[in-house]
Amino acid sequence: MNAETELKFRIAPRQMSSVLRDHGLRGRRRDRSEQTLVSTYFDTTKHKLRHHGLTLRVRRMDGRYLQTVKAGGTAIRRGEWEHEVSSASPDLKKTEDTPLRRLATAKLPRKLKPVFQTDIHRTAQAQRVGNSEIELALDRGRIRAGRRSRPVSELELELKSGRIADLFHLARRLERSTEAELDLRSKSERGFGLVAGGGGSAQHAEPIALETTLSPREAFSIIAHSTLRQITANADPVRAMDSEGVHQMRVGLRRLRAAISLFKEVLPRASTARIKSELKWLTNELAPAREIDVFLTESIAPVSGQDIPKRGVRAIRRRFAQQRAEAFVRARNAIGSARYRRMLIDLVEWIETGRPRADDDRSIAAYAAEALGRRIRKARKQGKQLTRLDPSQRHKLRIRIKKIRYAIDFFASLYRDRDQGTLDSLSDRLKRIQSALGSLNDFMAHRELAREAALTAPPANRRAQAFASGFIVGQERKATHDLLKGAAKELHRLHRLSIAPGK
Repeated sequence: MNAETELKFRIAPRQMSSVLRDHGLRGRRRDRSEQTLVSTYFDTTKHKLRHHGLTLRVRRMDGRYLQTVKAGGTAIRRGEWEHEVSSASPDLKKTEDTPLRRLATAKLPRKLKPVFQTDIHRTAQAQRVGNSEIELALDRGRIRAGRRSRPVSELELELKSGRIADLFHLARRLERSTEAELDLRSKSERGFGLVAGGGGSAQHAEPIALETTLSPREAFSIIAHSTLRQITANADPVRAMDSEGVHQMRVGLRRLRAAISLFKEVLPRASTARIKSELKWLTNELAPAREIDVFLTESIAPVSGQDIPKRGVRAIRRRFAQQRAEAFVRARNAIGSARYRRMLIDLVEWIETGRPRADDDRSIAAYAAEALGRRIRKARKQGKQLTRLDPSQRHKLRIRIKKIRYAIDFFASLYRDRDQGTLDSLSDRLKRIQSALGSLNDFMAHRELAREAALTAPPANRRAQAFASGFIVGQERKATHDLLKGAAKELHRLHRLSIAPGK
């Protein structure tokens, strides 16, 4: 097995020449390699290999065929097994030393089909950075799945030998000069996205698989990389000003921040504080787009057919449609900024190289049981006072409930199959509590938006717009009682987790 350590960047085609010119690929041509790589990726109709975290491809290059199995790892480290084969079809006899062996039944060869293909022209050259050797490669070409295709314009940095710190040093240098943006998706992930429907839609959280023998720090690394993939996978939808893309990127940010809170006992204080600050910055840049979009769709749109002045509804809709457009531009600009690009590199380096704050000899199973139990007890205790909590206290309780839900998602794979129903039941209850408290929190934000709209409306529409704003606030205030009652009922039923992780 060869464990590859690499960083991948999306790079504008126009910047390709500057990399060739300014970053070491301008040297003697005999030191540079030029290859055409045609790779076919194989899986079953139901994508069995992918669901087990495996990739199988056969690559044609220089008249030879090279079969590769990739598995596991993190965003920048993966196991890789390569064997030369005789044709463009997989040879499963040469997978016996790979994780694919456990899936290689007698029927598997018949079930494997070509899923998509990549046709790439690669220019590569090794560089010395400090005492490390790093291969810098430029990939240009296309991914094809049936009639669908997407261009590839990629920069890869692979650490051949030396220190990972030198890899990140070169990554920062390249980002500054070329505006290259870290992309945690492999070509195989983008290929499967293309098969699923084009690859440009909002991406939801992926399942997380943990082993009970992992340390808390090792488990955090897997969880953090998963949340970061959700964040970066939604960059294109945010650029397209897609509301669901903005929402899913915010979900990824919240999940990462929840994971940091959950594992704060084992994370270094100083570097973690800096990372949290950057995550909060991006969250705040995306927040107005989501909040105004929700206000338009869930508060303003439903009152359009009500018995209120149409002029007021039209005026308030126009006002917030304009604000929404401006907020989406703000979100898009944040994703296009140098600060965002630097943040991604900092995040990956922090996840990969950050040392635990203290030794912790607990397994992740023990850590998860203690962390979940403690948080559920606190939520139950605070929930008993729900009707007496002010809005800011309810908001904090909602965040606490949300973090427990995320923790259950993170740790679910640690529990036995027979315990999954209990976890699902608890997660559903938490979801209902979170939804009710979230609506109450939205009402407070909507009240401020409606109040501002009424006070700053132009004279011609002031009375009609004020009436529409007041009607919206009144409707939401009417729903507050039932939401509080429902949340209190669910909090009262919130039970201690009576099962423990373990296989």
